[in-house]
Amino acid sequence: MALEIEPIGEVVEGRAEVADDYWGGIESVIQLDEKFPLDAVQGLPEFSHLIVLWHFDQASPEDVEYHARSPRGNAAWPATGTFAHRNHRRPNQLAQSFPRLLEVDGLRLRVADLDAVVGTKIYDLSPYFAEMGPRGPVREPNWPGEMLADYWTKK
Repeated sequence: MALEIEPIGEVVEGRAEVADDYWGGIESVIQLDEKFPLDAVQGLPEFSHLIVLWHFDQASPEDVEYHARSPRGNAAWPATGTFAHRNHRRPNQLAQSFPRLLEVDGLRLRVADLDAVVGTKIYDLSPYFAEMGPRGPVREPNWPGEMLADYWTKK
């Protein structure tokens, strides 16, 4: 069964260019659809972070790859399968980010550390509950830390 969903909002301010790194210091605005009543965001300002589900809508469906490949084409990092990556080459080209919530002004949410560009459609968002985060020690290989060393660095 296919799932059809509609965007609930859009990134209307922030970074305009797509890039792999240097997302630090970027503030963005998510404008929620005017069909939602103002009380749809009631209580949200009490949270420090959000979970934002968005679509790589500026990527081409032809970019999707199912085979193992080295992250960012760097042969120094091991070839890993599609589901071991967090990029636009995923089957549904969906992403999630965990931005800091800075301000709620009506249906406009000002956030920091959202790695989606202006024009990106937002499909869902919710507050981040620490109790729903990872349980137990987090384990990962070395390459994500090496690859993302400059991801949150200011340009």
